[in-house]
Amino acid sequence: MKTFIEQLINGLSLGSIYALIALGYTMVYGIMKLINFAHGDIYMVGAFTGFFASTYFHLGFIPSLLLAMLVSLLLGVTIERVAYRPLRDKSKISILITAIGVSLLLENGGIIILSPQVRTYPQIFQQHMYSFFNGIITISNQQIVIFVVSIIMMVGLQIIIYKTKIGKAMRAVSTDPDAARLMGVNVDRTVSFTFAIGSALAAVAGVLVGIYYNSIDPLMGIMPGLKAFIAAVLGGIGIIPGAMVGGLLMGVIEALVSGYGSSLYRDGVSFAILIIILLIKPTGLFGKNVREKV
Repeated sequence: MKTFIEQLINGLSLGSIYALIALGYTMVYGIMKLINFAHGDIYMVGAFTGFFASTYFHLGFIPSLLLAMLVSLLLGVTIERVAYRPLRDKSKISILITAIGVSLLLENGGIIILSPQVRTYPQIFQQHMYSFFNGIITISNQQIVIFVVSIIMMVGLQIIIYKTKIGKAMRAVSTDPDAARLMGVNVDRTVSFTFAIGSALAAVAGVLVGIYYNSIDPLMGIMPGLKAFIAAVLGGIGIIPGAMVGGLLMGVIEALVSGYGSSLYRDGVSFAILIIILLIKPTGLFGKNVREKV
């Protein structure tokens, strides 16, 4: 029982991070029907920004987090403006290949600029463990920080989407961009805002991963990016609550596989989940079948 609870807590910590990254995938897909393969690399840039902010500028957790969000936000908006917007009216395959190209550019650019070596993340928090119910439940302060920050970000995103004017514009553009444009919605600005929010959330995930695992490298965005994409598909890509639930499920499943089986199997299980969900319910857990008119 104790092992199960420990793995459950580990899985929810990891799943919270997957959920933050998956939100960026799902928002961009919901607006542009684009799988932004560069999203995992924006997460890497956020992690390194937090690393430099805390290591060389000796900033605390909150300032480092805000700086990482700002840098990733600007990077996401720039990528959308320079690489994706000129191709928005072209075929989907063109913009998809461009996304892969941007991803490779960021990864190899990171290796050239930062070197491929693994960096040790500074210990922003002294680790403390808290035990409850005679040691049955044990949780670290780092895991508590991950939970709290992730919940704040997810609640904030829900408020932006359902309580603000720009959120209403995002929902309108995701439903029908042409109709939204006719109703006076600035589609370009809405798409840029979507990239900005998604990139900022990825940066938060990057900083939290650095704090939790204590190591980062220029290729750190590949596997978490793929798994966050699987989480978005699992929940129903384009559906924000689906990305949150899918991310948490992915984290818990991985932790249980590692705890009761072997960590060697967890990546294989993740991709098996993707295949199974595509075979059984391609729209994801929260998705609905939509009949397209010809």
